[in-house]
Amino acid sequence: MDFENKLDSVAALERLQSVIKHTPLEYNTSLSEKYSCEVYLKREDLQVVRSYKLRGAYNMISQLSEESLSKGVVCASAGNHAQGVAFSCKKLNTRGVIFMPEITPKQKINQTRMFGGNMIEIILVGDTFDDCLKEALTYTEVNKMTFIPPFDNYKIIEGQGTVGVEILEELPDTDIVIVPVGGGGLSAGAGVYMKKVNPAIKVFGVEPEGAPSMSRALQNDGPVTLEVINRFVDGASVKRAGELTFPICREVLDELILVPEGKVCTTILKLYNEDAIVAEPAGALSVAALDFCADQIKGKKVVCVLSGGNNDIERMQEIKELSLLYEKLKHYFVVNFPQRPGALKLFVNKVLGPDDDITRFEFIKKIQKEYGPALVGIELKSADDYSGLVERMEALKFDYKEINRDLTLFEYLV
Repeated sequence: MDFENKLDSVAALERLQSVIKHTPLEYNTSLSEKYSCEVYLKREDLQVVRSYKLRGAYNMISQLSEESLSKGVVCASAGNHAQGVAFSCKKLNTRGVIFMPEITPKQKINQTRMFGGNMIEIILVGDTFDDCLKEALTYTEVNKMTFIPPFDNYKIIEGQGTVGVEILEELPDTDIVIVPVGGGGLSAGAGVYMKKVNPAIKVFGVEPEGAPSMSRALQNDGPVTLEVINRFVDGASVKRAGELTFPICREVLDELILVPEGKVCTTILKLYNEDAIVAEPAGALSVAALDFCADQIKGKKVVCVLSGGNNDIERMQEIKELSLLYEKLKHYFVVNFPQRPGALKLFVNKVLGPDDDITRFEFIKKIQKEYGPALVGIELKSADDYSGLVERMEALKFDYKEINRDLTLFEYLV
């Protein structure tokens, strides 16, 4: 592998020693018992900027020439990469210009500003990351600065690979490492190092189902640009895998697992409720993947890289909702209530089961709201209760349409 000579994550870790935290590798009892193996969590959510992204950003910026540092650096990011660059700019006393989409939540803007202080300037531009990136690249060229990409650079990849160095220093007999995959910087860097030290180790990559850029690249034998992606798992949702990271991932990934966004949400809630871990969606990907490789990990020593913990608390209601939908515990119906007295009372008393709960109810019509079609959200205690619910609706002659399975209607009404 030619790229091995361009990546030295051991040297990068030396470079980063005074900047990053050596994050803990924690044995997780409940996950280990559930999957009949030894599960360890690499806690990058406890990193200085609450994600591994600092490793790559600092590794690249710290190796720039004095002349380049004097001119400053530029990046485009709405999240963890921006915070890593901001922290590095303040630490290295170099000016940074950080482009973020106009829709970036204030929490992320404030975090980035906190880490960068007066060494950075934040420019909000465009409605999408792609618009933002275009502006950032133009600004970089006009001002003769250095662009710091989020993943597609050997120094970035090398820095992210220090996660793998720390894992094998602490647990050299690891059998399987599971890493989230967005653009591929972490999986490429960690994968190269770990395979070099122990060729028998298995590296499983995990992508969100709605943004399978690396999966598509592997199928196509080269990166392709996805027209539409689901951006919910924002730390790992990219439209195109890296030109440098793709060939590396093709060599070092033994498997690439796609995980539904709803499953990620369930995992976030379980990590919080059972382990008091605040994981962002991308950070939970590796743990969410365990169900999809349960047979392969039995009896093995497995490390899940929990890549970040920058989760905005304002998202928790959305996360809970997506989890309930995925677990088939929440269903939305359009129910056409007949024009007869007591129809709603009949629905509540005879259709709903003893543990069913109406979480949303609104008549759709703007006039004569006391009857006609209504949007009804119902939360179940068990997914097995669903069949009884629809049987009772049909037996009592309620005309209904479930909209969970109709994406267009769901997005329009819910």
